[in-house]
Amino acid sequence: MTDTLRLRLVTPERLVLDEEVEEITAPGTLGEFGVLPNHTTFLSSLEIGGLTYKKGGEIHSLAVSDGFAEVENDSVTVLCAEAAFTHEIDPQEAKEAVGAAAEKMKNIAPTDPEFDEAQKALSVAQNRLNVVSKD
Repeated sequence: MTDTLRLRLVTPERLVLDEEVEEITAPGTLGEFGVLPNHTTFLSSLEIGGLTYKKGGEIHSLAVSDGFAEVENDSVTVLCAEAAFTHEIDPQEAKEAVGAAAEKMKNIAPTDPEFDEAQKALSVAQNRLNVVSKD
């Protein structure tokens, strides 16, 4: 029985993380879920939110966008469109991005083809601000 599991977090641009960790909490589409060593195998879709992991007794946080997480044999692989550690997020930039996205949303009707993209941009910006504010 092991006391750690391997966490690999990958975006289309980079390998964000590949480390042995003690536990993981992720924003599943059906709700937040946690993974400890010796967890049963499963696959989950992810929504925009905060992913945390514990390593050496310290909690680390990332802002992640939608994607997937696979748990198998004490290994968790997370594939997502975007991910950023809190130290990579500038709080002022995040705040400005939220304001710009919210302003854009005011001027777009729900039937506009750009509405879904603008709504996602607002969600991503708000998530980044939320994650960096908790740190």
